[in-house]
Amino acid sequence: MRVLLSIKPEFAFKIFEGNKKYEFRKAIFKREGITKVVVYASAPISMVIGEFEIADIIHDELERLWEETSRHAGIDEDYFYQYFAERETGYAIKIQRAKLYDDKLCIRQHFGLTPPQSFAYISSTASLNQKNKR
Repeated sequence: MRVLLSIKPEFAFKIFEGNKKYEFRKAIFKREGITKVVVYASAPISMVIGEFEIADIIHDELERLWEETSRHAGIDEDYFYQYFAERETGYAIKIQRAKLYDDKLCIRQHFGLTPPQSFAYISSTASLNQKNKR
């Protein structure tokens, strides 16, 4: 099964450039068996731009989470702690095999979804144009 994550464009493109190896989340999906993330770059892009495989999901206290991920976080320490303000723990999705699509996809046309606030589950039968994968 896959999930569609809304990610700010500046961070989404860092993933596909290889400069961001972790995607941070305050809350994570509950379903088991999630192996891929489809990336929806939020406004002003507002399109699905690629996908990546999940190598691991780390859940830890913030200090330890930053210590483990900081080298490839794609964000600075101040942003990390601002994002997790008033939280004691956080999640880091470890990214592997990121693929930027040749063409951006419309979320409604290809998935029948509206842009999620955080994430949405995608069934394995959801339409993905295979020619768009690099």
